[in-house]
Amino acid sequence: MDPQKEARTPRDLVARPPASRSQTPKEEERRESGEAPAAALGEEADDSADGLWELPVEPAERRPECSRCSRPQKVCLCPFLPVHPLHISTYLYIIQHPAEALFLTTLTNPILWKRGLCLQLWSSIAPVGESKVLRTVPLLAACLPQDKCKVKIGRRFSEERDPELSTVCRKSGTLILYPGAEAANLEEFILDSPIYPSTIIIIDGTWSQAKDIFYKNSLFRLPKQVQLKTSISSQYVIRAQPTNRCLSTLECAAVALSILEKNNYIQETLLRPLQALCSFQLQHGAQIRLSKEHLLKNGLYPKPMPKNKRKLRKMELLMNSVKI
Repeated sequence: MDPQKEARTPRDLVARPPASRSQTPKEEERRESGEAPAAALGEEADDSADGLWELPVEPAERRPECSRCSRPQKVCLCPFLPVHPLHISTYLYIIQHPAEALFLTTLTNPILWKRGLCLQLWSSIAPVGESKVLRTVPLLAACLPQDKCKVKIGRRFSEERDPELSTVCRKSGTLILYPGAEAANLEEFILDSPIYPSTIIIIDGTWSQAKDIFYKNSLFRLPKQVQLKTSISSQYVIRAQPTNRCLSTLECAAVALSILEKNNYIQETLLRPLQALCSFQLQHGAQIRLSKEHLLKNGLYPKPMPKNKRKLRKMELLMNSVKI
């Protein structure tokens, strides 16, 4: 027996369809005109696609970032930051949701790229990555001393995972800024408190992410819960907010620190880079985003009203300016 005939590949062993099968009129036209059958075209496309996964993966080059404001160097906001970090006595802890860190890990994972999974995930996580240069926490940290502003990334915290944060939460002089029925007005609280607050904790994330972090971490029940009662509207106009009274993380920190430090200059200084950020984005195609409350009240909400009763009730509360 001929060795060449004996050494057959597994593909040769697959049963092939009989050659005398009936052909559709379109297939006959392709055969007469000399075009390749659709099945053959599909096989060639699959073979070429298979070859793509064998190519070496090269991580995408990122734009050089400023070491201080964490913005791309071409759009650095350092001219709007204070020359020297602000002198404050209050310790600020930012509890940041890890969604942005997850985005960066996913896009730089060569295994996911090779399997084509990143292409499938892109549509759902791309908005998170695109908003990376619009985050306010790096601007906030750049304005404050490193030993006074600490960022903790995560969703779950405990004494075993983070002894430092556990110790901070157990101190009598620690506050956590989170709105709610049990939260005291910060300005009124510091007037009556026998111990003046030395530390404040702020959660950074979307409203649903902040809610998840606050209610699913028992450590955050230990500090006194406070909230801001202010009439100012958010200047972070390139991001939509649920209501007109909702503030960004940087704005919350600016107002809270100015109250605790009894210094309005702190609020003005911290808001300056945020104003510059929004101005720059608006000049380059961004649009002013109105709050959901404003859109509902003025009949401008573009989406249909939800059928879920709980969500519909929330919409009605927003329209009637009832605090949720």
